[in-house]
Amino acid sequence: MRISKALPVTPAAVRLLASAVMAALILLVLPGAPAKAAETSGAPSAIAARVAGDENRTRFVADLSAPVGFTAYVLADPYRVMIDLPAVAFALAPEAGRSTLGLVSEFRYGPVAEGRSRIVLDTRGPVLIEKSFLLEPAAGQPARIVVDLVRTDEKAFARRLKADEALALAATGGAAGVIIPKPKPRPGREASALPEEEPVRTRPEGRRLVVIDPGHGGIDPGAIGFHKTREKDVVLAYGLELKRMLEASGKVDVVMTRSDDSFLSLRDRVRVAREHQADLFIAIHADTVRGPEARGATIYTLSETASDAEAEALAHKENRADIIAGVHLEAESEAVTDILIDLLQRESKTHALVFAKKAVAEMKPVTPFTGKPMRSAGFVVLKAPDVPSVLVELGYLSSRQDEKQLNDPAWRERVAKAMARAIEKFFSRQLAANSP
Repeated sequence: MRISKALPVTPAAVRLLASAVMAALILLVLPGAPAKAAETSGAPSAIAARVAGDENRTRFVADLSAPVGFTAYVLADPYRVMIDLPAVAFALAPEAGRSTLGLVSEFRYGPVAEGRSRIVLDTRGPVLIEKSFLLEPAAGQPARIVVDLVRTDEKAFARRLKADEALALAATGGAAGVIIPKPKPRPGREASALPEEEPVRTRPEGRRLVVIDPGHGGIDPGAIGFHKTREKDVVLAYGLELKRMLEASGKVDVVMTRSDDSFLSLRDRVRVAREHQADLFIAIHADTVRGPEARGATIYTLSETASDAEAEALAHKENRADIIAGVHLEAESEAVTDILIDLLQRESKTHALVFAKKAVAEMKPVTPFTGKPMRSAGFVVLKAPDVPSVLVELGYLSSRQDEKQLNDPAWRERVAKAMARAIEKFFSRQLAANSP
């Protein structure tokens, strides 16, 4: 790995590199640049971005209103290039990143934490960063970030990652973890990000609260369908419809982990449920699986031992979502394991299973299910120890039929109404069981 001698490598940047454990190239803060990233308000703007090249060599260019330091590195599973920036406002065209060339299949961008932004380049296979650099504004041209990619094979890619990991860990004395700040809501969208200082509402005796968690969001689109349907969009639409149904009943309070296109880490989603002392947590997803013949809904509950290989693979895929924002889960795995053996966790699992059965019973008449309508796996987002939690796969975007119905407002209304009935019956059962 080559590091430019003209640009100092800060300890913070090296810690970030070690946390990602997959750095390929560092090009960091300009001489004299402040160590603390600017706030989003008044921050430099990304005003244009483009890709040029072919299947062997591709260049990504981002035009900026002012120079900023950045870090570029590659990740696998899936293959992609990460460009980490300080707080940057994105003023790109709505279609930016949807249709690209060469080694890059598409790119996305957005804020990922307080004072941090990111551009993610999805690549068509393993690539290496040949070079990356910042061009100062000159001759009427804006400042530019340039990242040059070259095609490689899996073995060469793996060797580079292993070498970079060793170098990064040596530079930090073996420190493998770093605390990532909680994602900050974008201006005007504070309600959806549910900041930690938000007071927990007191509820009348017997009144229940449901946390609805539409998966993915912001820089993380989730699965993509045949017709470019994005998982983050359809699950949000369904979540909002379910919220409307529940609130219309007047019997249940509802909190959304996100109400717009915002990124929230898996741990923060769990934190929302716990801080609000939720009586039920429902994560909403619409993933992809191998084979277009697979279709239908599935409801997952938590288990450290997956019910089958497909459930395990899906949980692994969803649990990796936080890598998009540089949040790593390994540091909390031991604590989570301890929690899971607690009796409170067992009770929550039992309640989650009861709700899952009711949801399947109510939803089956209005939407198809997979051959195994109830499954279990170790989804991170289900690990609130004191909140019954389920993950609902509404369907698969790898199925043309499912993609079509996920985009159908009438279908969403029917399924949301069925789930609302299941929630009401679940809470009615609990109240009856707790009555003297």
